[in-house]
Amino acid sequence: MNLLTSRTHRLFTPTFILIAVIVIAGLSQGLLLPVLSIFMEERGISSSVNGLHAAALYVGSFAMSLVAEKLLRRTGFKPLLLGGIVLVMLALPVFPLVSDLRLWFILRLLVGIGDSAIHFTSQLWIILVSPPDKRGRNISLYGMSYGLGFSIGPLGIRLLEFGHAVPFVILALLFLAIVLLAAVYLPNRAPEPVRQEEPGAPRKIPHIYRLAWFALLPSLLYGYMEASMNSNFPIYGLRSGLSAADIAALLPFFGIGGLILQLPLGMLSDRYGRKKVLMAAGMTGGLLFLAVPLAGNHFMALLLLFMGAGGLVGSFFSLGLAYAADLLPRHLLPVANVIASFHFNFGSIVGPNLGGAAMQLGAAPLLFLLLGLAYLLFSASGFAFKSELGKKSANMNRL
Repeated sequence: MNLLTSRTHRLFTPTFILIAVIVIAGLSQGLLLPVLSIFMEERGISSSVNGLHAAALYVGSFAMSLVAEKLLRRTGFKPLLLGGIVLVMLALPVFPLVSDLRLWFILRLLVGIGDSAIHFTSQLWIILVSPPDKRGRNISLYGMSYGLGFSIGPLGIRLLEFGHAVPFVILALLFLAIVLLAAVYLPNRAPEPVRQEEPGAPRKIPHIYRLAWFALLPSLLYGYMEASMNSNFPIYGLRSGLSAADIAALLPFFGIGGLILQLPLGMLSDRYGRKKVLMAAGMTGGLLFLAVPLAGNHFMALLLLFMGAGGLVGSFFSLGLAYAADLLPRHLLPVANVIASFHFNFGSIVGPNLGGAAMQLGAAPLLFLLLGLAYLLFSASGFAFKSELGKKSANMNRL
């Protein structure tokens, strides 16, 4: 009996549980946004209202990020993580039971709050325990876990033929399973730097921006891209002549591209520098986004473009956090993580609204033109960013 218990504890390590949590969190977001967008489009709700409604999830996430650091210092990792998982688990099965858009708005807020708690705790834990020379690899593994769930999520659209409630109930059961695992096997502790963070840390925000503004931009772009693709592309696709089955098949390839390139990009950033990798990936990914309207409704062309763009920019959030950890003192990382969450949520709120408004005005290609230009502008801004480490090195060379 003791041997069995020992083996079980070795299997369900904190790393294993965190990866499982992130996979399921990605699964829920990859499924929830496109399914609800399709429901609303079928009900004849305008694309602008659809986009505004989709932003509710990120409003909830934004609100949670305002208090996440304080909650983490008070509770530690385990209670905050479990609270986020339980909140999402309880909200998901209610969606198909109600049709009132006002209730859906509230449910999306709750899911956003839960998702924010899940991501904040897991991201910070991984960053703080990773040695600098393996930070890119480890944060990329985190991104791959999320990307795996995110890419599988849209396939749940196919479950709708068995009933609108089926995908939501399956997701809730998966969250229940991970709650039980985390409650039993996950240790309840917080890294020392988080517990000892100074109360005045928020006043250090200008200092963080001065040191690492370029490293914090990827989270903004990632939120904008993710929300636009999940909320606006299903509508764009339906209006371009694609079927719901085509959309369900295409969206996972965006995540599959991220899965393929996430770890190689992380390892390249460890070797050649995160700034160079981010700039190159942003430039190439932006060009691929600009090419999407040219593909029309040609399935294979869209599939290849999505896989390429997703592979290049799908690691932006994780690589941005890793770069910020390179640039900032350790005691500033919790606050930098909060800023990255702000950026992600702000981009996620803006994305569906801009895309929805563009389609409402009959300019659907703007959805991808704006995405492409945003990434190209980011890459260009990298030439203006000089890190403090780089400045110190340049000064030493002069001497």
